[in-house]
This record gives sequence, C-alpha cells and structure tokens, in this order.
Amino acid sequence: MRRGTNGFDFFSAGELPAPSLPADEVAAIVRDHWGLDVALEPLGSQQDQNFLARPSAGGEPLGVVKITNPAFTAAELAAQDEASARIATASPGFRIATTSIAHDGGARSVVADTSEGALAIRLLEYLPGGTLHGDTYLSPRVLARMGELAAHASLALAGLEHPGLDRILQWDLRHADRVVELLAPHHPDPAKRTQVTDAATRAWATVQALAADLPVQAVHLDLTDDNVVCTTDRGIRLPDGMIDFGDVTASWAVSELAITISSILHHAGAEPVSVLPAVRAFHALRPLSSAEVAALWPLVVLRGAVLVVSGEHQVQIDGGDNAYAADGIAREWRIFEQAVSVPSEVMTGVIAAALGVPAAGAVEAAGAGSRDAAGSAGRSSTRTGAATRIETTPGFDPARAARLDVSITSDEVDAGAWLDPELEQRLALAALDAGASAAWLERGTPRLSESRIRSTTSSATVPTGIDVWFAESQHLAATGDARLVVEGADGATILDGTVPARTRTRVRLEAAHGPRVPHLVRPEVAPGWLGLTEDPGAAMGLGEGGLDTPLRGYSTDGGDPGLDTPLRGYSTDGGDPGLDTPLRGYSTSGGSDAAALVARRDRAFAEVQEHYYDAPPRIERGWREHLVGTDGRVYLDMVNNVTPLGHGHPKLAAAVAKQLRTLNTNSRFNYGAVVEFSERLAALAPDPLDTVFLVNSGSEATDLAIRVALAATGRRDVVALLEAYHGWTYASDAVSTSTADNPNALATRPDWVHALDAPNPFRGVHRGADAARYAPEAADRIRALAADGTAPAAFIAETFYGNAGGIPLPDGYLAEVYAAVRETGGLAIADEVQAGYGRLGQWFWGFEQQGVVPDVIAVAKAAGNGYPLGAVITTREIAARFRTQGYFFSSTGGSPASSVAGMAVLDAFHDEGLQRNALEIGAHLKAALEALATRHPLIGAVHGLGLYLGVEFVRDRATLEPATEETAAICDRLLELGVIMQPTGDHQNVLKVKPPLCLDRSSADHFVALLDRVLDEGW
Repeated sequence: MRRGTNGFDFFSAGELPAPSLPADEVAAIVRDHWGLDVALEPLGSQQDQNFLARPSAGGEPLGVVKITNPAFTAAELAAQDEASARIATASPGFRIATTSIAHDGGARSVVADTSEGALAIRLLEYLPGGTLHGDTYLSPRVLARMGELAAHASLALAGLEHPGLDRILQWDLRHADRVVELLAPHHPDPAKRTQVTDAATRAWATVQALAADLPVQAVHLDLTDDNVVCTTDRGIRLPDGMIDFGDVTASWAVSELAITISSILHHAGAEPVSVLPAVRAFHALRPLSSAEVAALWPLVVLRGAVLVVSGEHQVQIDGGDNAYAADGIAREWRIFEQAVSVPSEVMTGVIAAALGVPAAGAVEAAGAGSRDAAGSAGRSSTRTGAATRIETTPGFDPARAARLDVSITSDEVDAGAWLDPELEQRLALAALDAGASAAWLERGTPRLSESRIRSTTSSATVPTGIDVWFAESQHLAATGDARLVVEGADGATILDGTVPARTRTRVRLEAAHGPRVPHLVRPEVAPGWLGLTEDPGAAMGLGEGGLDTPLRGYSTDGGDPGLDTPLRGYSTDGGDPGLDTPLRGYSTSGGSDAAALVARRDRAFAEVQEHYYDAPPRIERGWREHLVGTDGRVYLDMVNNVTPLGHGHPKLAAAVAKQLRTLNTNSRFNYGAVVEFSERLAALAPDPLDTVFLVNSGSEATDLAIRVALAATGRRDVVALLEAYHGWTYASDAVSTSTADNPNALATRPDWVHALDAPNPFRGVHRGADAARYAPEAADRIRALAADGTAPAAFIAETFYGNAGGIPLPDGYLAEVYAAVRETGGLAIADEVQAGYGRLGQWFWGFEQQGVVPDVIAVAKAAGNGYPLGAVITTREIAARFRTQGYFFSSTGGSPASSVAGMAVLDAFHDEGLQRNALEIGAHLKAALEALATRHPLIGAVHGLGLYLGVEFVRDRATLEPATEETAAICDRLLELGVIMQPTGDHQNVLKVKPPLCLDRSSADHFVALLDRVLDEGW
C-alpha cells in the first residue's frame, strides 16, 4: 500500500460528492474572471461538475467550464495541463483539449469563492464534433482509431515526470483490489456483489503475478468513448481528439488500453472479440510486451468491477442528484458482464493470436490468476501436458476407427444435409455397421453441421475435443496432467469414464487448473479455448493410420496456418485432396485464412478484378440463399442475382456432372443438348424472336447483340443510356456509361456511342410526374442523329434500370424510344442480363413490363445459375444478316455442359415456381422495406419490383444528397450480422437487393429486421 502521497488519496478522502453549483452562479464567475457573458448547459461527470459554455446571445460553444472536485490539488491540475500539452505537441494530427488562457492573459484557472466554498474552476477548450457517448454501434474502423488515440497518449506521456502525478485515484487499476473491497459492500444486489468480488479476486491474482513486469508511466487513464471527440466526414464519424484529463496519473502503461477497450463493451453489438481492432491498432504503434498482453484482459475485468461498485457508490453519495452516475449503472454493468463473459485465459489467448505473439507464454501468464486464486501457484501452466494418454478397453483398435467429416468441404454436407440434426449420428452408425471399431469427429475442425442459418452471430462450430461412437463399450482413463472430461450426447458428465457402445460420447482434455471448456466454441474465440486443451484423438491413437484422411482446421501450437493442420479441400491434379492445394482454416497464432487468401489473390490475380469488402470472409460453400465461410459462419445472400436457383442446386449439379462425364465440346459438333436448349429458350421469347446465339457471359451477349445490329443495319452508331453498365468487352464497355464501374466512362466513350439522359424518375433531370419527358426527348435525340447523318444502328438499354438501383423505366418509355429507333432504321436491343428470367415476378422478361418486343435480347446471369452461359435471341432474318460478317463461333458457348446447365435452370424455374416466388416474396419484401422508410429518414426511396429491388440512402430527402459512405458502412455492418449486401448506382448509395429467387419469407424478414437494427444502432 502506498503511503505519503502528496496529492489526492482516494482511500483517505472518504466520500467525494460532486460539486453542484447553480448555473447562474457559475455564469457569474465566468463573467467576472474571463469577461465572458455565457449561457451554460450541464454536462455529465461522476466527481466533478461540467458545463458547456455558449455566448448568452447564442452561437457556437466557447468552451467547457470545469468545476473540479475540491479534493484535487493545484499540482494535480498543473499535471493535467502538462499532459494535454505534451500529447498535443507529439500528435499534431489529433485534436487535444488544452486549458484556455483568460482573455486578460491571466491564470489558466481560478480558485473562486462559491456557495460550496473555494473551488478550482477552469475554462477548457471546446472541441466540436461530439463524443461516442451512448450505446450506438462502433465500427471496427472507429475502434481502431480509439486504439490509435490511446497509443499516441501512451507514447507522448511515457517520459512525463510531475509532482501532480503522485496521487491515488479509484480509477487507477493498481488499486483496483482495494477499491472493490472498499465499495462492494455498498452494492445493493447481493448476487451481483458476489459476482463482482469473485471476478475481481481472480483477475487481481493474475495481474499481481505479472505486476513486476508491467511498466509504469503517466497515463490519461480515461480515454473512453465519452472522452474521445469525433469529426464527421461524408456521413462517417471518426474519433480524432481527446478531452478530460482529470484522471491523469502514473499507473501501469497497459491500463491506458485496458480502460479504452472496456468502454467499447457496452455498445450495441459489442462482445469481447469486438475490441480486437483497438488492440491491434494500439500494438502497431506502441507494442505490448508479453506481460502486458497477459495482463490486459484481467485489467479489463478489474475496470468493469471498479465501474460497477463505484457507480453504485457515487449514486448513493449524491443522493440520486447525479444523473450522469445514475444513468451509467446499466452501462457499467454491461461492461462488466461482457468482460467476464469469456474467461480471461481465453481472451488472453485470443488477443495473443490476434497480435501474433507467442500464445503459450501469454496464456500461461493469464492462467496464473486462476491458479493463484485456487492456491495452486506451484504449477507452471494452465496448458495441458503434452504427454497425456487416454487408455481404452483392451482390444480396441484405433487403426480401424473411421474419421467422419462434416466440415465445409465434405461431400456429406451437400444439398443442405448439414441442416439435418441427425446427420452426424447417421454417418457414425453407418461407419460402425461397415465394420469400423469407432467413428469419430476430430477436434478443431469447424463443423458445418453445427452452423445455423439466419443468425446474427457465428455459431459454435469449433470442437475443443472429439465426438466418438465406439462399436463396443469402452472405459476411458487418462494418464498425465490434463483433466479428462467424458460426456454423453446430452452434455452430462460420465464420471467413471465408461461409455456405452454405438452412442455419441464427447471427450476433452482440459488444462487441469484452467476453466471448464465448452465442447463447441465460436470461431472468434476458438484460438483461446483450443490453447487450453489437448487433442484427445491423438491421446488415444486415433488418426494414426485410421480409415480416412483428416480434414483439419486449426493449429494449437501458434504455427503458421499454412504449415500446420491444414483444412484441405481439393487438388489441382485430381489426386488426394490431402496432398495438394490445401483449403486452410485458421490457427491459434492469429493467422487469418481469409486474409491470407486475399494476399495470395493480390499477388496472382489482376488488381482490377476487385473483391467485395475490404476484409472479406472466405466463402467456399453455398446452399439456397445462404453462403458459408470456412469457419462455418453462414451468411444470408441478398445480392447474388447470378444464382436465381440458389447455391448448390442438386439437380443442376448432377446434370452438369453427368454431362461432363460423358461429353463436353464445342457447338460445331452435332449433339442434342444445344438444339434442345436453343429450342426451349427461343420458345420463351415473343414472336418474331426465334433464333438463338449462345455465348459465355452477359458481356459477350451484349457485345454480340451490338455486333448483330451493326451487321444487320450496316451502320456504326449506337444510342445508349447514362448510368448504365453492359459489360467488359470492347462493344459492351463502349456503351457502358456507369461512372461507378468506370470513373472515366463519360470521357472515354468512342464517338459512335451517343448517350441519353438516364430515365431515373427519382434523382434524374426529370423527377416524379416530369419523368414522362424522358421518352419524347430521347426520341427527338434519335431523330436528330438520323437527320445529321448518324442514324443509329441500335438503341440498347436495360429494360429495368438495374445498375441505378432497380428502378422501373417511366411508363411507355421503351415503346416511344423503340418506335423512334425503328423509324430511323435501327434495332432495339433489350439488355435482360439482370432483369430477365422472372426476377420481376410478374413478367419473365423485363421488356414485358413496358409492353414492348425488342429486336434483339441479350441474356446471361440467370441462364446458367453461375455456370458460364449467355444468349442472344433475335429473328431469323436479323441473324442471317450477321452471316455477312463471317462465321460466329464460341468454344464453350452452347457446349453440352453449358446447354445442360441452361435446361436444368429452366426445369427448376418451372418445377420450383421461382418466378411466382419472386412475385410473392418480392412484394412482401418491398412492403417491409417501405415500412422501414417511414421510420428511417436515411431511406430516400425503395425501388423495384419482384426480387429486383433497391434501397436508396440519402442524407437529405429534399436535396437527395447521396449517402455514399453511409451505404458502404451499412453493408459492412450487415456483413458482421451475417448478411451479404453491396451498394450499386453511380453514387454507390443504393442497396442492391437482388437475392436468389428461392429466397423464402423468413429470410426476407430476417434481412429487413437486420437492416432496421443497423439503422437504429448505427454503423
């Protein structure tokens, strides 16, 4: 215990009621000493009193008036000024609140005689922008910035020596044990009181074991969400400054980070792993030592405990008059709850993995608390011993045990089988019936069978032990340091280790003095939990010459995930999938499978071929409207119009696989599939369209459609629409004018392309009822081109304005424009790449919604459900004119496999009623989204029909200023909640709601509920 402190000593001061001066009295003091006539607005503080000062006549704030608790000395206030000045000098890129100087050049603070005695009063600089106060969601980018701010403060204050730092604060975590002991008796809830004191005792034991290795320096000690200020840039708020230096003192340097990240935990959607962006950002600037890594989460627990007991105590001291303290009770309890929701040993392992530090050393240090608290300090580690063996009943042959596979790459989980709760049991019994001595599921490999759809968090997919079904009853016993845990399928412990035959048994090897370990854990915390276990499969000899090849996911030794326990999936030579092209998961060293793959992609894949999201998950499986990451996380796919049937369609897969086994060649050979598919596709088009070209993609389809029109008319000019995207080939790119896809699109169009105004009735040049002007203006432009000697060969447009966000063209638009282009001798091309194939619900083709028939249809995407297939449909006469250009040939366009894929898609559309589903679910979804618009001003409009919708975000419904950055952030937040969504439109401010047409009502409702949540909680 420290004694002889020159400054404030919390343990000697007794109760600290906050000053409570009337606002008019404070205003008079400011007028007398600073010469300012101000109006004051109360601000919250637990032990001081704060006011926001504005000119009494109104206007921008002049500063913050801080009435310091009388318990604090002048030297302490001087230390605070020095600390703020040092940080401001060291970090010029951040805004730092420093004490203002009086207008007359006098003192930086005054000691005024008040109705409550002599009080130190300062006028602090006001930093505009607001703080992160409240419980709204904080994005990883915001959290990373908080970590950066804490690191900058830590670096700047590292050398500060000042007598005003010699103080003992209740917030100084070096005294957390004493604070909790002193204040816990005041907590009114006995159960919560016990929970807090028990957790604090354990955490304190861990920290004390590390204290000698924790550096001490000057710290801000209160860089919380309430004390960072933000700048809003294009709708996105980011912390860029810090305020309130009232708690500056000397303490453990790592306390700076611990206090910052603890303040994150009460925000919407926050959980312990949410703090990792802040920890990484801090570590990148101010590296944490191994001891600091081990102490960090126990300090977070202690901070939570101190907040809980201090908050309750302060409310009692102030008699309910301190609204700030009273309002914080629930917030502080949530911080504590989140801090203890995962054992400190586990979070230490997770943090160590995230930072790439040796996990073993960090986990051992974190485990010291539980060992010391239990009186077992003599043991050196909570990790399990490496020599543990599990003895089985004599006669059991592990070499005849069959390893089961329900991982993401397993054939056994195809066609949605992973959703069957009996899958594992059925596979195990089948293996035993086939003569295996046991069937088992290995430790560490994420199990898709444990994943759940439509979940806002990841499922507990990672096993910390094995599941085993023995052919004969077995008695299990362990030799070594580890704690053997044997459980039945219901999770009940089998105390004597005797397990019955043909029954699921869960077996784990846990650290003898560590926490009890769940059998299944979420991927985000798996590195920490796995670091506290051994592999019971290896301990009983399973996997050593067993009946199959392992499909592994994690390493527990902190090694490179590329070098250890790979999660394997496929090979490029047709050989053993265990030998080539491993599909790896992630390891406890913090290696990210998804991030590693992006790095490989960047090295080998052209940069211009972008990927969704800055930090995308690795997706290797899909089923219906769901996509699955390699960790078993299931995402709702609300954007993938490439796959109208949904992902992993069994009949499509079977049809293509069968065809690939028999024949796949080019369409110059005579085979039935290309003929039958062409006949069926032509039959879906209105008369007189009866002739089909087959290609590989939408870009090729629109390119070919343009070339056909040029050949048929003998002309070179084409009319297109602004804000449109048609493809990447020369011709399709030439008529693409979307600046979102190509920022230089308008400046680089060839002279034979003539662009018309985008007929957007929401934000185009003509809006609302005035949108009727688009068609006659377009028709006049086409006629003018003809009059000038550049009559167009064709007019090309999406029949439903998809690239702009699923916006219907104005009524009658295509009829008038098609008439004008035909009048001048040109052709009408309908780009149905997105709208075609029933996506609008009521119509199979988008042009049907406009009541027209084009001369040429270009279609793709839906035609192959992701298999490379596109088509151009036109008349026999127009197709014949293209013959003058020579032969047309596509190596795989119309190949047997492509044609079979196309027919399987058409069969599924008919058999599964996908167009009707698009109509019914689309109407339900649009109505629900429109209801959201009545509650959230950010939604400017909901566009579209069927399952071809767009939710347009605007910052102002009058000016229609696009909310571009907000839209991107909303998509990122939706990804965290398990929804795949992307922006579209030239301003990238429209949600592209174009899911697989098999979307069901539950998934539609889930999407709407999560979008509502994001708009409520923030992004």
